[in-house]
Amino acid sequence: MNPELMERFLAKKAKKLGITVEELKAQNAPSPVAEKPYEPLPAQPEKVEVPSYVFGPAKSEEVKPVETPVEINDTRENKFALIGYPLGHSLSKVIHEAGFKSLGIDATYDILETPPDELVDRIKYLKSNGYKGFNVTIPLKLPISLFVDEVDKYADLARAVNTVYIEPDKTLKAYNTDVIGFKRAIDFDLSGKKVAILGTGGAAHAACVALTECGVKEIAFFTRNIPNSIELMNYVRRKFPSVEFNVYQIENIRSLEEYSMLVNTTPIGMLGRAGDMSPVEPYTLQTLKKDAVVYDVIYNPKKTILIKDAQKLGLKTITGLDMLIFQAVAAQEHWTGRTPDWKDMKIAALEEL
Repeated sequence: MNPELMERFLAKKAKKLGITVEELKAQNAPSPVAEKPYEPLPAQPEKVEVPSYVFGPAKSEEVKPVETPVEINDTRENKFALIGYPLGHSLSKVIHEAGFKSLGIDATYDILETPPDELVDRIKYLKSNGYKGFNVTIPLKLPISLFVDEVDKYADLARAVNTVYIEPDKTLKAYNTDVIGFKRAIDFDLSGKKVAILGTGGAAHAACVALTECGVKEIAFFTRNIPNSIELMNYVRRKFPSVEFNVYQIENIRSLEEYSMLVNTTPIGMLGRAGDMSPVEPYTLQTLKKDAVVYDVIYNPKKTILIKDAQKLGLKTITGLDMLIFQAVAAQEHWTGRTPDWKDMKIAALEEL
């Protein structure tokens, strides 16, 4: 843990509670932020494509993902936003504002609730009101693809968009930074390993794309509805032929001993949605290898029942907050061409949770 980072967090926390740092330390406050290696987005050219899953065969051109900052002659204000529905408990505003502040950028970040039937009007609003970029969350990550001009390889592979950059000429470049966020939170080698993913929704798809880049040998999906997963299985087997994919009934999980990582992408454990439950029984969790990792993409609560159970067993854990922060960092890299301080962004999120 970085001592300077800890002191910064304690100072903010103490001020918020109206006590001194010494009094807060006396309460044995846990370390909120662990040190993680961070690598900015690569500078080499990367394909940006019109999404093949929407428009048929992809059209490509070479762009540099970290060179999307606004051009010098762009006189627009630094205005950004999040669209989706509902957005009542989003942490995106405080996270991004902290990121912009760490870069010395005076920017606004608006939370704009947007039901699917208002998406077209919302895009027109963002374009006509000088916004430079926006994030996209459920249920708009796929529908937004119909209105963008280019998508990066991760958005095409994950078949979802969560970050959009608005060019001065109003064209839209779209990205999926969930894949990047998921991958950046992993700081160990998964080459040749087997991974189990609980769920087959959008988060599972992003996790799958990220894991294929980590060099995993096999990915096993556990779901409640195997027939509904056939299309996904056919897709990932076609896109990633070097990885073995299998799907199993989630209720039939008895042993996880062959897997080096367990990833929960279901909503089980989320605050307000079975928050007092875990997607797997403790006795099943005990079958994991002692050096296995449990990764829960849920970030609220900070520690789900699954994460707590895993930590009781001495297993390494990764929470959804890390993925949330790193995907936001990547979004700002696309918007500004610069890397914000992820630690400032994580502290801001922790203060809101």
